[in-house]
Amino acid sequence: MLNVVNLAMPFFLLIFLGFVSGRGAKLSRDGLAWMNFFVVYLALPALFFQLLSETPLEELATFDFVAATTFSTFAMFAVAYSFARFILRGSIGEATVQALVGSYSNIGYMGPGVTLAVLGAGAAVPTALILCFDTILLFILVPMMMSIGGSQNIKVGPLAFEIFKKIVTHPFILAVFAGILAAAIEFKPPVAIDQTISFLRQAAAPCALFAMGVTIALQPSRRTAKELPILLLIKLVVHPVLVFVLLEWIGGFDSLWISTAVLMAALPPAANVYVLAQHYSAYVERASTAVLYGTLASVITLPTLIYLIQSGILVP
Repeated sequence: MLNVVNLAMPFFLLIFLGFVSGRGAKLSRDGLAWMNFFVVYLALPALFFQLLSETPLEELATFDFVAATTFSTFAMFAVAYSFARFILRGSIGEATVQALVGSYSNIGYMGPGVTLAVLGAGAAVPTALILCFDTILLFILVPMMMSIGGSQNIKVGPLAFEIFKKIVTHPFILAVFAGILAAAIEFKPPVAIDQTISFLRQAAAPCALFAMGVTIALQPSRRTAKELPILLLIKLVVHPVLVFVLLEWIGGFDSLWISTAVLMAALPPAANVYVLAQHYSAYVERASTAVLYGTLASVITLPTLIYLIQSGILVP
């Protein structure tokens, strides 16, 4: 267990350092914007491209794996939305953000760092596939639900174009498909370019985790939410359990891929939940609370899951 703690704690310490820096140094959001740009548009895309481009193409054609993990995310979105909408009687906008709390893992900033450190380079492909298709799913669900909640006269054409534009221009998705294409044609970048990509790749995890801590620190005053324990239970416990059960039921998957999917599902709510809440002016302050408390709760749940995986109790 001590080895697991030593493995997991650096991730949370980097987030903590970012949080303390954001609070203590009074960093401006302008500076954070440049850090986020570097992480989202350069470092993480470089990581995904390089790892996928070096993977045999046949390993990437895993449609049943993608279907199972994406369905699990959709199921958690639906469960959390139903709880918020029909039990708490919230508006469609608020329920949509609460559904994100229950389903949207921090797959961008925490995902690659955690899975690659715990499971090794073999986790790169399932990590990238989950990130790509979960992002596409949420890019479709969130604008659609917010449009339904905001107006009865939804213009399908402009909405579909907006969703399509977000998908085809997102740097993570572009990097994943570029890596798959490079693997298909066995493209090898020139040495200087490949080395530059390697530099960016190595910076991805520490910069992403530090930026996440600063993002949490710079969020405004928080409101407590009585529904938060249920939403975090869905996110941190039910989601990984569903992924594990589905993949085991379908069968035929490498244990490394199952472990990767379970770890990705067990990550806390993404910091982008607050960004989306702010963008749509729904559930803003409580979304901030959800990101903070979800990250704190994962200090316990994530190392526990890593221990169960590495000891062979969960995934032999």
